[in-house]
Amino acid sequence: MMGKDKCERDATSASIPGGLIRMNDLELFEEMVRLARGSAPCALAIVIESKGSAPRKAGAKMIVKGDGSTLGTIGGGKVEMEVIDAALSAIARGAPVTLSLALTEEYGHVCGGSMKVYIEPLGLVPRLVIVGAGHVGRALATVARFAGFRVTVSDERAEFAAGKQVPDAHEILHGQAEKALAALPVDSDTYVVIATHSHECDFAAVRAALKTPARFIGLIGSKRKREVLFGKLRQEGFSAEDLARLHTPVGLPIGGDSPEEIAVSIVAQLIQKRTGRGN
Repeated sequence: MMGKDKCERDATSASIPGGLIRMNDLELFEEMVRLARGSAPCALAIVIESKGSAPRKAGAKMIVKGDGSTLGTIGGGKVEMEVIDAALSAIARGAPVTLSLALTEEYGHVCGGSMKVYIEPLGLVPRLVIVGAGHVGRALATVARFAGFRVTVSDERAEFAAGKQVPDAHEILHGQAEKALAALPVDSDTYVVIATHSHECDFAAVRAALKTPARFIGLIGSKRKREVLFGKLRQEGFSAEDLARLHTPVGLPIGGDSPEEIAVSIVAQLIQKRTGRGN
């Protein structure tokens, strides 16, 4: 009995590591909302099962930010470090994971015990940059936002780069595509679709997009337009690997030709790419 009582006391005293300020659930949830609104990736780790001399009981929560920093605690020490590593991996994969931990002496728990921690990545909202705020761009912004993308629309025409033109865009930029793509945080989770009012602007936007690490680059147009564009890009020194990144004509072949139907076909292709079902 003495040994058991000591283990229980040890588990209780380990619940809040020295010097760590424990946040309540409301504060954690408020921080999660703040991070999500800022499109900052993070993960929520929740203890879903706790047995024996575990440092925290079921329901304990911790937020792991994309840089590895944390808010709240699920117990500290090696246990917490493994949860942080698993959370960063879940953020990178965009998929939840459940971590089972046997609390042996390796973890500093001589009395034994176990924990299960569910880790859910949050704030992983993919960005879609639409270059061109015409009929297709406007419809695409609406459909893409409905499908869960954070939508940025860029147009060099002041009257089109306006909220009344694309009311469903999260962000609207006025200026040339090259400047817009340079100003935005375009990374490997960014999707770019080009639908401007002229071939010249389309081609300029394609050149700029190919210089970014964007995950997907799509261009509206005919097969003939594709041939002309690819010819120009080859002459300018773009490689076969560069050209392979460009999806044109963009969108799945569903047979529609209205702006709304084209938007649906494009977003379907974006979802296919996002879920790993497409090229």
